[in-house]
Amino acid sequence: MRIYRSVRPTLLALALSSALFADPALVAAQSASPAPQTVAVPAPATAVPVPNRLNRVLPPWIRLRAEFRERMEGMDNSGFVDGRDDLFYLSRLRVNATITPSKMLSFQVQAQDARVADKTVGATGTPFRATIDVRTAFADIGRAAGSVMVRAGRQELAFGEQRLVGHLAWANAARTFDAGRVTIKRKRTQVDLFAASVVRILPDEWDKSGNGNRFAGAYISTTALVPKSTVEPYVFYRQDRGLKAESGAIDRLQQETIGVRWVGTLPSKFEYGVETAIQRGSLGPDDVQAWAGHFQIKTPVFGPALRATTEYNYATGDHNATDGVRGTFDQLYPTPHDKYGLADQVGWRNIHHVRAGLEIAKIKGWPINANYHTWWLADGHDGLYLASGALLARIAGGAPDRHVGQEVDLQFAHALTPQLQLAAGYAYIAPGAFLKAATPGKAYSTPFVMLTYVFLAEK
Repeated sequence: MRIYRSVRPTLLALALSSALFADPALVAAQSASPAPQTVAVPAPATAVPVPNRLNRVLPPWIRLRAEFRERMEGMDNSGFVDGRDDLFYLSRLRVNATITPSKMLSFQVQAQDARVADKTVGATGTPFRATIDVRTAFADIGRAAGSVMVRAGRQELAFGEQRLVGHLAWANAARTFDAGRVTIKRKRTQVDLFAASVVRILPDEWDKSGNGNRFAGAYISTTALVPKSTVEPYVFYRQDRGLKAESGAIDRLQQETIGVRWVGTLPSKFEYGVETAIQRGSLGPDDVQAWAGHFQIKTPVFGPALRATTEYNYATGDHNATDGVRGTFDQLYPTPHDKYGLADQVGWRNIHHVRAGLEIAKIKGWPINANYHTWWLADGHDGLYLASGALLARIAGGAPDRHVGQEVDLQFAHALTPQLQLAAGYAYIAPGAFLKAATPGKAYSTPFVMLTYVFLAEK
């Protein structure tokens, strides 16, 4: 760990210095995908960072890509406790190899090493730390642009806006599944069928899936039903064991989530997005009865460079913890970062969430997002859940006032060079009556600064 922390500044210096010599025309098409699709015109050798020349000498059926990311995060009054402050560093290195023996067959393997340094408050394991391991390893059978493709092995799963199923890229140790997936494409419709088990990240041994966890589903995306829109119906089945029923017994979960996402455009360049999902099933003797909704409108303000966002999110909570009916919505395996506030103190469970925001597309290449959030518990007898889905706070006997609080946040991203990306943000939460009653109630704030450097990506 000490060695890694001492090497981190050197790696950042290498990223900065190498990026200064990067050829913009060469790298512009490189950072989007780990799987090469086109061949760039070679730049003069002196203009290309030394690490990026490796793909020039390798045979065309093997391509390498690597990414180093460093993020500094801070927090004041963690858990809304006065003086519980922290400032720490998250480092992540990924190296990806793609082997394409034929047009109908390809293999990808990605190794990852994720570390955390100087963290003094809270846990330092997953999702902050994941020592070197094989993060993905899968085979693709069929053409990417063909009508049918099969992917088998350790892989990411991501659908729609990833409110229910996503790769959790923001986390230092992001999510993968051991899965089989079939993608069927027609002119205006795509169907994905999958069966999977989430991979548990084990910092001191090889990551593994299983242990009773099963996850399967079907996701359809079509533009054929409604003009200028995409409709995405889906069904997910989750099975798990070792969970606690309301009676206190440890039992097995069997749960179905059925929903639809609908996004599109209206006249005057208005954009809308709607997603609703219901859940039914059982956890031992308990019945599962829950639902959630997402509703969003984006409108241009003084042209396309400035857009206003209005959004409402809802998810049911559990009114009675002993009646044998589980009403708290299960957000499954999402990418929840910044969905319900940049500070990630609120998840899609037992919540009313209202958001108003401004998206400034370009200020000399510096896009800026500014947002205001306010939340209420859907049911005062249930608690407040973090973006991860974990319980943050609850008041025994029910909350007399369900207002959680308010957040203002600001963030931006900018490409310093085609290979080096900068992102930064700040969020501040003013606690409402619920947080003041359920916690010490101090204001919470969190800043971050993140650098991402892509190398070994020349095509």
